[in-house]
Amino acid sequence: MKNKANIKLPLTDFEKANLRQRKIKIANILDFAIDELEVLLNATTERVKEIYALAEFQTVPSVGIKFAEDLVFLGYYSLNQLKQKDGAKLTDEYELKKGYWVDPCVEDQFRLIVNFANTNDTQKTWWDFTKERKKFRTEKGYPKNRPQKAWFEALGIERKDIKGSH
Repeated sequence: MKNKANIKLPLTDFEKANLRQRKIKIANILDFAIDELEVLLNATTERVKEIYALAEFQTVPSVGIKFAEDLVFLGYYSLNQLKQKDGAKLTDEYELKKGYWVDPCVEDQFRLIVNFANTNDTQKTWWDFTKERKKFRTEKGYPKNRPQKAWFEALGIERKDIKGSH
């Protein structure tokens, strides 16, 4: 598996100390099996599965910790689980679970991660899927049960491009 040097992980101080003690860099965490990481980190299987997933998802070009956390939030723990998924449907599922609609570039990231899971194409980034997403949403629209509240309203962010957005 391709390692990425700038992987970010929400490790506890204890987990970081365990890695340091064993001279293991975060970028090399994917070199170990889940059961090995349980011992190395002195962590539960569930915790290690989450850490491993966050690291694996960040090996995809232009995917960072926040989107990796979104995938875990949806219950995905490996790229393999995302094969044959649909980026638009993942977006719809994500918005329902969050309770608000998200920035359209998030859908581009869902499309990217599905593409990568199926092809291992390291040349594409999320913005390569913008045109495809726009075409799809123009033709198909969004589900009727899409949340009405916008992400920036739900998160209390005032948009400068929308007067009185909050």
